[in-house]
Amino acid sequence: MKKKRRKPPQLNSDCYLIDTHCHLDMKQYKSDLEDVISRAVNRNVLSILTIGIDESSSRQAVKLARRFDSVFAAVGVHPHEVDNMGHFALDAIGSLADDNRSLVLGYGEIGLDYFKCYSSPENQRKQFRNQLTLAKELCLPIIIHDRDAHEDTLSILQQQSPFDSGGVMHCFSGNYTFAEKILDLGLHISIPGIVTFKKSMELQEVARRIPLSSMLLETDGPFLAPEPWRGKRNEPLYVTYTAEKVAGLRDMDINELARITSRNSIELFHFPLDQG
Repeated sequence: MKKKRRKPPQLNSDCYLIDTHCHLDMKQYKSDLEDVISRAVNRNVLSILTIGIDESSSRQAVKLARRFDSVFAAVGVHPHEVDNMGHFALDAIGSLADDNRSLVLGYGEIGLDYFKCYSSPENQRKQFRNQLTLAKELCLPIIIHDRDAHEDTLSILQQQSPFDSGGVMHCFSGNYTFAEKILDLGLHISIPGIVTFKKSMELQEVARRIPLSSMLLETDGPFLAPEPWRGKRNEPLYVTYTAEKVAGLRDMDINELARITSRNSIELFHFPLDQG
């Protein structure tokens, strides 16, 4: 018998959410991308930031931003991909951002990943520094990936701060002590659907305690779908479940949480939406 899943939470008509991190160019969306975006918009997820992970993906992100009014792009090279970078990849990505200023709202995702180490840690650190420098030159907020690399990620960020255009630690995976150190750098923290998992106690504490003024929400789709879709494909609509969980953790109304996190997203990335 097919499992019946709870419908997405419904926001008030004057409230909306923003999915600040999704990978709409990935193959999991190939067959129904228009429906994925329509489902989100129809439930007041009004903007989606689709994220580049290498030069090709960054170009696809910009193409999607041209195609859909609700979609905007971020460009960059993920730590998994830095060993495969061409010699002029960063020049090309920089030009892509410069030539599409109205569509490219962020630089990333960039950072360190010592969990899988698809690229050498040494090269990850080198290209992380290079891309932080490029993001500053482009005056774009940074989107940081950090998995099992808290110490080195924090060290490099501290060395290269301040970041005048701001930034976010996406899909936050540390504890509250680490969160405080990220916030001390003037960066935001993005809460993913993992917060809905019963055993995600550290992330739930972070979501409960960090200042609301520093919080963003994301799906990281097609990965990490929240309950009740855990294990299935994630999509921008499902950021509503994450918002519902965080609102519950903070004993507040989901609509108020939506207003605050959307305002934060607009102020950081300059989505062309009315802050209300």
